Amino acid sequence: MTLLTASLLGGALALDATTVGQFMISRPLAAGLLSGWLAGDPMSGFLVGMVLEIYLLVAFPVGGARFPEGATATVVAAVTVAAHPGPGAFAVGVGFGLVWGQLGGWTISLMRTANNWIAPDPTAPVLPPARVVGGHLLAVLLDFARGVIVTGTGVWVAGQVVVRLAGSWPLGQEDTVGLLLVGATVSVGILLRSFGGLARRRALFLGGLTMGVVGGILL
Repeated sequence: MTLLTASLLGGALALDATTVGQFMISRPLAAGLLSGWLAGDPMSGFLVGMVLEIYLLVAFPVGGARFPEGATATVVAAVTVAAHPGPGAFAVGVGFGLVWGQLGGWTISLMRTANNWIAPDPTAPVLPPARVVGGHLLAVLLDFARGVIVTGTGVWVAGQVVVRLAGSWPLGQEDTVGLLLVGATVSVGILLRSFGGLARRRALFLGGLTMGVVGGILL
């Protein structure tokens, strides 16, 4: 999978998150599978997306809050893992994706600031339709370009990091996935608390625990 292809995919998925569509293909689970499929390793991409999905479940994109961007981060992580097989690359790729997601969230905040300048003045007595349409299309283009740049830069940097660090990873594939899933339980606990905590959501907790155990066995 070329760097250009990965960058364009990241730009398209960045649009789905808020600007266009919101078809949920920008969620890490779907984005990871799609990235892995295009990179020739759909299973690794799906596994990366599953882990990142759990970690990012607690990030609610509401209001003006800053939150990690899962779409571009997942493309970066999935493409990196597909290009560099092995447990070390998987651990470094997922970890890098989590860090890169924070950077992506920061660029979203910058984009929102830029959109304030792009948007037409709502207090103007007359707003030409062309001005409204032009402002909207420019904001869409800006978000796409942001996704392309964030993804492309992330894939390149992650490749350099993996080459230098993956060989030092001491665990095998199964232990690596298990370790990352154990860390992800912290996010699951935070999510459960958001729904009322264990006292009010015992069935949800037990259902999730059962699915996690079965999923771990199958993987």
